[in-house]
Order: sequence, then C-alpha cells, then structure tokens
Amino acid sequence: MASGPLGPPRAAIFGLSGPRLSEDERAFFRAADPLGFILFQRNCVDRQQVHDLIGALKDCVGRDDAPILIDQEGGRVQRLKPPVWRAAPAGARFAALAERHEDDAVEAAWLNARMLADELSTLGITVNCAPVLDIPSPGAHDVIGDRAYGATPERVALLGRAVSAGLLAGGVLPVIKHIPGHGRARVDSHAALPVVDADRATLERTDFAPFCALARMPWAMTAHIVYTALDPDRPATTSARVIADVVRGWIGFDGLLISDDLCMGALAGSVAERAEATLAAGVDAVLHCNGVLAEMEAVAAVSPALGPRALERLRHGETLRTAGLVPLQLQTAALRLESLLGRQVT
Repeated sequence: MASGPLGPPRAAIFGLSGPRLSEDERAFFRAADPLGFILFQRNCVDRQQVHDLIGALKDCVGRDDAPILIDQEGGRVQRLKPPVWRAAPAGARFAALAERHEDDAVEAAWLNARMLADELSTLGITVNCAPVLDIPSPGAHDVIGDRAYGATPERVALLGRAVSAGLLAGGVLPVIKHIPGHGRARVDSHAALPVVDADRATLERTDFAPFCALARMPWAMTAHIVYTALDPDRPATTSARVIADVVRGWIGFDGLLISDDLCMGALAGSVAERAEATLAAGVDAVLHCNGVLAEMEAVAAVSPALGPRALERLRHGETLRTAGLVPLQLQTAALRLESLLGRQVT
C-alpha cells in the first residue's frame, strides 16, 4: 500500500452519512487523509451508486488502494441487502450443517465467502469485517447468537478458516473478530460495557482458541469487553495489557489491529478520548462509524499517521489479498452452495 503525497495515512477509518459525499465530507476527508472508509446500509442503494461512491472516497484521499470496509457477514448482519444483493446465510447455517456433514460445511462456508468476495470486489470493497470467531456461551446476550460458526473452539476455527480463505480467494481481506472473544458477553457492547469474569485458563482454552488458530490472518477487530482476569479496569480495546500480553502475545496475532466502533456504548468518554485511549493501548487504527462530521473531526485531531509497523502490516495484507485469487463461476457456485446447505436437514 502506497502512502499518500503527504506521507502515511491517518490511523483512522471513517463512516459517512449517506449514499453520496457531501461537500463538507469531501473537504474533511481530503484534509484528514484517513486510512480508509466503512460502508453501511445507509450508504448503499444500488451497484452503480456504491461503485461511484467508492471512487469518490478514494479520490478524496488520493489513494486507489485505500481500504474500503463493510460488515457483510450474512444473516442479520449484512449491509448490502436484497433485492439488489443476495441474502447470504448466517454463520449458524454452516454450524448446523457441520453437525451432520463437517466436510460439506467447510466447502459451503468457503463457497459462500468466495461469492461474498465476488459481490464486494466488483463494487470496490476490499475488506469484509468477518468472520466472527466468538463462541456463544450459555446465558450470553444474543448479540453474537446465530452469527457464530459453532459452539466449540475447534468448529469455530475450522469454519472461520474456510470463510477467511474464501474471502482471500476473491481478493477481499477478512477481519477476524472480536478479538480476544465476545461470546461470554451478557450485555450488548453496542449499548453497554460487558464484563466477563471467567478465569484466564478458561479463556485460553475456549474464547481465545479460534483466534490462536487464525492468528496469521491479515486483520483483526477488538472486543469492547472487560475481562477481569486480564485487566479489571479497561475493556480490551483500550487495555495495553490485553493488547500486548494477550492479542499480540498469547494469541500471537501480528496483523493490522483495528478497534470496534468507537461510537458504541461500551466505551466511556468523548470520541476523542476513546480514540486516544485505543491508540495508546496499541491498536493500529480506530474505527468510527456513525458518519457524524463533528465527531470525525474530533477523532482525526487526536489520531496520528500510521506508524511504520502498522504500515508493514497493512502492506502484508495487501500482498495476501492479491496473491492467491481463485476464479469463480458464479452460477455453478450458487447451485453447489444451495445443494450443500440443503443437506443440513437430510
């Protein structure tokens, strides 16, 4: 990934308010030079509009390889929706198939992800915030729920790896999330701060395990969760102890680490304070999603340029994204996926 004319981009990824750039947004993005952008349903009307919007965003920062992100997991979390786009299955569909036919589930997860990559890359979207590697536990909030790929570390890792491989085969970077694990949260981190009291040995054996298995993936997203056994005072996103000792240390993830959305209710303080705390903890780039210009200006004011190590991680991801492309015959893939998913009830 090339730096812009003024050096490395800012360590922030921003959303925007609607399907077209306002003049104020255009001016701000030009001045701020964020690392990249994230799209939501409010930004996506039809294929041509999304393609044009992405072109305009890249023009703002003067980098054709600026990452364009989206949450297109399938199921209830997909920003590109019917009738314009395909309704992709949720992770639970593949988990259910794996209960009866594990090899078929792996193939189906890969095929679905490869189809997602095709749908995204044709628009210019290069990063998909998937797969979810969280393992729901009994009594947890259903914010993860059917987004999960199973109930065991082994199953989640197996299907998560297939999803990641399918996305990469289509030229889209996967983002493993929510590191080091969101499955025990008893409240939704969009609204409040979850506190997990499990001991470290239990976390290492279960929640952390899928992330260890996929630690060589290019991008990851943090969890806004307090783990009392790791750092009782700060959520993982703003905890230098969790980032260094667990994410980079025990798990061994050395790719580009981004925060979950700074706008979520789990974090305290102003958006600027949240951004400062996140970056100080060792996260490579902050994610701000709601498209509110005044908030983005505040985040930009405290976000420095990407550091040398983060740039190396970014470039490594780009190398992976373009290295192992696998051609897709879309109609054949769709029929095969339909056939495989039908087997979960046979």
